[in-house]
Amino acid sequence: MGTKREPTARQLRLAVELRRLRDAADLSAREAAALLGVNSVQISQIEAGTSGVSDQRLRSLAAHYSCTDGKFVDALAAMATDRTRGWWEEYRGLLPTAFLDLSELEHHAAYRWDVDFLHVPGLLQTEAYSRALFARRVPELPEADVELRVRHRMQRRTVIEAVHATPYEVLVHEAALRIRVGGRATSRAQLAQILELSAEDHVTVRVIPFDLDEFADITADMVYAGGPVPKLDTVVRDGPHGAIFVDCEAQLGVFRTLFRRVEAVSLTHERSRDLIHRLAKEL
Repeated sequence: MGTKREPTARQLRLAVELRRLRDAADLSAREAAALLGVNSVQISQIEAGTSGVSDQRLRSLAAHYSCTDGKFVDALAAMATDRTRGWWEEYRGLLPTAFLDLSELEHHAAYRWDVDFLHVPGLLQTEAYSRALFARRVPELPEADVELRVRHRMQRRTVIEAVHATPYEVLVHEAALRIRVGGRATSRAQLAQILELSAEDHVTVRVIPFDLDEFADITADMVYAGGPVPKLDTVVRDGPHGAIFVDCEAQLGVFRTLFRRVEAVSLTHERSRDLIHRLAKEL
């Protein structure tokens, strides 16, 4: 087992799930180690994400933990043996780790839901719109850092532009479409890009209109990435010190419910496209 100094969010998720299985089986790390024929330090390293685990050893652990969910165990085994080094690795050491973790999460997602209130979702942004957002950061970023972030954001679009693209559903508030980021021309081009991308069968854009009588279901943006099984879904939200990855099954259920509630009061895909057309003409 090779030791990893800086586990990714995906590796940490695997570690967390193995710890949850052990806790559910009411076994200590020492007891689990004895069942596997290793020392407790190795179990601790696996559960910290600093040490890898083979397919065979993972399945042995799952069996000792009395986990009978075969699809879940298969998904964990796939995570444990995945050796993907994606395009985002070129940014390691250049961008904050959260940027890379989000890219890796998107790469492996079975589907993607977004809820955004003030800005166009990152996967739909044009280069000019993205650059305008990053350039307005406080404290101000050096130009080279802005360009790195813009380039990274544009490469993230591969998940919805690839041949086998990820199904993508966006709920975006009308306010985000009306706010002029980067000026009139940039905003017009941004709306045109949303219309172009939303014409694809795998991309659904629905607008949360201003004229709702009551709307208080959710107060912050949300990224929901579907896993190979529902237990491995992940929600990403912005926190005061960066992105927060949510993976507790109970909280995931809450966010699924919130998404469906917001979806229920949003305009249909067709009516949303009509509204975006009108907004573009107004610019």
